[in-house]
Amino acid sequence: MVKNQVQLITYPDSMGGTLETLHHVLNEYFPGIFKGGIHILPPFPSSGDRGFAPLTYLEIEPSFGTWEDVQALGQEYDLLFDMMVNHVSRQSVYFQDFLDKGRDSEYADMFITLDKLWPDGQPVQADIDQMFLRRTVPYSTFTIRKTGEEIKVWTTFGKTDPSEQIDIDVRSGQGRAFIKSIFEHFKRNGIKIIRLDAVGYVTKKMGTSCFFVEPEIYEFLDWVMEIARSLELEILPEVHAHYSIQYKLAEYGCWIYDFILPYRILDTLVNRDSKALQAYLETRPAKQFTMLDCHDGVPVKPDLDDLIDTSDARKLVDHCLERGANLSRIVSEKHRSEDGFDVHQIRCSYYSMLDCDDDAYLAARAIQFFAPGIPQVYYVGLLAGENDEARVKETGEGREINRTNFSVEQIKERTGKEVVQRLLKLIRFRNEYEAFQGEFRVVESPEHELCLEWTHGDKHCTLHIDLRTYRSVIRYTDVAGSMTEYVV
Repeated sequence: MVKNQVQLITYPDSMGGTLETLHHVLNEYFPGIFKGGIHILPPFPSSGDRGFAPLTYLEIEPSFGTWEDVQALGQEYDLLFDMMVNHVSRQSVYFQDFLDKGRDSEYADMFITLDKLWPDGQPVQADIDQMFLRRTVPYSTFTIRKTGEEIKVWTTFGKTDPSEQIDIDVRSGQGRAFIKSIFEHFKRNGIKIIRLDAVGYVTKKMGTSCFFVEPEIYEFLDWVMEIARSLELEILPEVHAHYSIQYKLAEYGCWIYDFILPYRILDTLVNRDSKALQAYLETRPAKQFTMLDCHDGVPVKPDLDDLIDTSDARKLVDHCLERGANLSRIVSEKHRSEDGFDVHQIRCSYYSMLDCDDDAYLAARAIQFFAPGIPQVYYVGLLAGENDEARVKETGEGREINRTNFSVEQIKERTGKEVVQRLLKLIRFRNEYEAFQGEFRVVESPEHELCLEWTHGDKHCTLHIDLRTYRSVIRYTDVAGSMTEYVV
């Protein structure tokens, strides 16, 4: 059962360098804060994409620690781990065996050679033009060492050519046996929730976008959900798509990510107008994980397609660029807006996007925590971190702008900041106040204000934000039955 309390998102090495130090940091500086659990981004040996090109799930990267460290954390916190159901590393033993032996490899059927999609194995450009691409072409060419044969293999992701991330054929017996074995391994090691990373890309069908292809995606999800139920695991599909697809997943009974909320809150605070956010909060599904920031960026396209005017979006993007942001863009021309707007994600520290204004930042967190769902706080946001331009220059990776690694001393120093202490107080209130287990309501307000309300039995709380000043006030029924006010 997912707990309706605040979760932390962190890399295994971003809060002190190791899993053991992470455990120490949580107990020393954040006791009782992350009652909802911890999402530890991939701690496995990996050949790229900061953990998202796993060589194996059976080992923890030695520089991060061991499975015993994971188990120790799991004794105190519900743990959420990623399963990259779409791909594995080309350095994995599975794909290396395929490169050695080709079609004679025992793992050959685990991968998608192009003859599985086109009869003669030759890609058809008209089909590729229909796809939602993450690279110029969705395949890489490899040479089989045993025979010298060149074979093209499907690779949705990856910045190198050939790609480091090799797609798994989830229709094959080998592909499914692999996924099931990892679920079982996670269960044995105390993992409670599995995020299905890049699950929307597992369906390959020519003549389609090859993204969240219906009904094939539901057949796969049914299979995954049945395994999860048998192991008493929760799953969280990660899908960046048109909001209607997210809503279908919610109707299907899945937890989903609220990838719309970060943009909506940013727009509300920058433009000091709550009307669009009010309308959204009144209609969105409740069974969601919420976030403001993460290891990627603030989603724009395709998550907010048909919800925003691109001319307004350009202004908000420009605001972020002026504050040091960089952008991830849509690759496939077919999936850009008609006017050429192509921003996939805005990459920036959320604190920096809001001009490092403490009141604006706390207002953003308060809105997130009052929106129905399971709130996740990214470690950089927890520490009110600013843009890390040095990391971007050092690595050449735009996403590193919001992936600072903090030492224990830096964490100790930043927890003393007033904005961080105010955030911790707000997290405690969200974790402990009973009204958040009840009914939610958006109170009609002028555009320069926002008022959100929760009620459960005799417990009642409201959040009121004046967007002209960013002053956020929570009024709630205390243990004595009196109304108490606290300025966030």
